[in-house]
Amino acid sequence: MMTLTVRIRGDRLPGSRFGEHKAVHVGVQRGREVVNLIPGDADGAMFEFPVQVVRTESGELDYRGPFVHGRRGERFLYLSWGEVAADGTFTMFRRAKLHLSVIAPGIVEAAIESGSTLEGSVGLTDGRGGPLCASVRPPTISWQVSG
Repeated sequence: MMTLTVRIRGDRLPGSRFGEHKAVHVGVQRGREVVNLIPGDADGAMFEFPVQVVRTESGELDYRGPFVHGRRGERFLYLSWGEVAADGTFTMFRRAKLHLSVIAPGIVEAAIESGSTLEGSVGLTDGRGGPLCASVRPPTISWQVSG
């Protein structure tokens, strides 16, 4: 098992209001908990965390760890959107599913071999001006090795 540092860099956040939601924030989901909350009106968002990578018996890469969700061959990360109440309680109202299975294995292998970070860059506002949600794959997100 190899440990890979993953960084998600988001720009074009949608703002702090969405429909009836106020104090909109985005965070990365670790298990059932959403962590590292960033206000929806920030200039940008960055999340960095470890992911374990293993090679399956068939030679394919598989991803594991508390930030990884889904079944083998269909692994993904969640960016979760929610409203933060005055008491600090976070109530989720939508999520973006960042698919790992679509990343070219050569990019992941290069990041691991060089000890670099695998970085995904994504705009966090959808085509209607709201928080990005649903399945996110290239070209909506671009993956590269970052020093």
